Amino acid sequence: MAQMEKTQQQQDTKTDAGGQGKKPKGGAKGPVDKRPRGLNYPEVNDPKMLGEIKRMAAITPYGLASQFNLRLSIAKDLLEDLAKRNIVKLVGGNARVRIYQPANVASAVPAAS
Repeated sequence: MAQMEKTQQQQDTKTDAGGQGKKPKGGAKGPVDKRPRGLNYPEVNDPKMLGEIKRMAAITPYGLASQFNLRLSIAKDLLEDLAKRNIVKLVGGNARVRIYQPANVASAVPAAS
């Protein structure tokens, strides 16, 4: 019992004497504001959104979701819909992630095989 009291007193004096005790490794980060992701399907014919998409060199679901504050599933559906309308063209990817380009840029660059 005496040994436990000694170690506890040593720990208390370390923290009282200038904060020499253990410090959290990650540093002090402030609270992160989480933005709720949009659940609504965005308007496909919105000129502002289409202008932003046409300026992007490579379009991925994650890039679209982060730029327009969407969920990934909605961004994937939106890209598939835009590909059907020939606004964007699939240029690469695999089963997990697909990479698109705007249709006018994709026609100038040969597709990866």
